[in-house]
Amino acid sequence: MDWSAYFDEERPVAIPNTEDVFNVYMAGSEGPVVFCLHGGGYSGLSFALAANQIKGKARVVAMDLRGHGKSSTSDDLDLSIETLTNDVIAVIRTLYGDPPPAIILVGHSMGGSVAVHVAARRAIRNLHGLVVVDVVEGTAMASLIHMQKILLNRAQHFPSIEKAIEWSVKGGPLRNIDSARISIPSTLKYDESKECYTYRTPLEKTEKYWKGWYEGLSDKFLSCPVQKILLLAGTDRLDRALTIGQMQGKFQMIVVRHTGHAIQEDVPEEFASHILNFISRNKIGPNGVEIPGLIKKWQQ
Repeated sequence: MDWSAYFDEERPVAIPNTEDVFNVYMAGSEGPVVFCLHGGGYSGLSFALAANQIKGKARVVAMDLRGHGKSSTSDDLDLSIETLTNDVIAVIRTLYGDPPPAIILVGHSMGGSVAVHVAARRAIRNLHGLVVVDVVEGTAMASLIHMQKILLNRAQHFPSIEKAIEWSVKGGPLRNIDSARISIPSTLKYDESKECYTYRTPLEKTEKYWKGWYEGLSDKFLSCPVQKILLLAGTDRLDRALTIGQMQGKFQMIVVRHTGHAIQEDVPEEFASHILNFISRNKIGPNGVEIPGLIKKWQQ
């Protein structure tokens, strides 16, 4: 499956005065920009099926983060939260200048943490929304001690891309074979010495950065000065800070049923509808929200 069935353009974004070139996939020509950040070990094509559903009403940009997909940088193993955050800000500024069009940041898992950090930095003018997909500080921090074992226990080598796709839905992280066919090839590389495919991103070598992805994430998310949604694949994933924040109405939580961790891949139509409803409800248009104080009045 080719990206061009879902996106309109694939573009290398060279960051001025660096060796870094980030690959982005783009779809749609009108409306606000839904800027998508994938999880660790995934790629921008994780959002392909959802982009196809969104692009009629809004623009979609899905970026290959550092060390992932087709992006190439001076240090692909530097997955520190500070570096990833700076990368995203640099790509948005290089693509759009300042100010950019109205932007909604969408981030899955590790990418959700990056999205929160970008929003909290307040470095992107015209940022009007934040959508975090299935990542919660409490759960993530508790699971870090098991992460190396999880990475070690997954299939490490594949004789063909087809076998990797098959494993991803039978024993791996995905449940939707249609999404796996488009997204999994971009997460692999061919190992000449072993004559097989292995992972493009050696996550096991980035352990020193993992804690930084999630530490303090809940408070940072709650403090972001934009409209917020937390999409979860299960109700038991809220930590104390988020539970209190939700009771105080600081963000909207949506629990998506019948899905695994990669909500945008497993149920792309439902995922897209939540994004489009969020844009519509918060009156996020080509010129952004002109009078933010009126948002609640519009909803009544």
